[in-house]
Amino acid sequence: MFVVRRIFKVKKGTARKAAKVITGIGNAYEALGQRKHSWVYISGSTVPGPADTVYMEWAEEALMSAYRAEVSPAPPELDKLFKQLAEYQEETWVEFYEMYSEA
Repeated sequence: MFVVRRIFKVKKGTARKAAKVITGIGNAYEALGQRKHSWVYISGSTVPGPADTVYMEWAEEALMSAYRAEVSPAPPELDKLFKQLAEYQEETWVEFYEMYSEA
């Protein structure tokens, strides 16, 4: 099992607005059956961490291409959310972690 974390560096003062949009993106992928539930969290406002940073994290059984054949085309509401996110986002990157288990 893997943890996938996407990090979004956003424009100053827009972390909460961006987090709302990112939550919508996660919910849309979950509704499509393409992703498990995701958590969205923020650092740098009332907690320590890099300022103006939003994180989206979810678990995956295996790491697979987002462009694989069985993935449905994105619905128009998802495109709309990505356009909204572009108003806030300065950069983004993804991190992958393998979950440790002794089983």
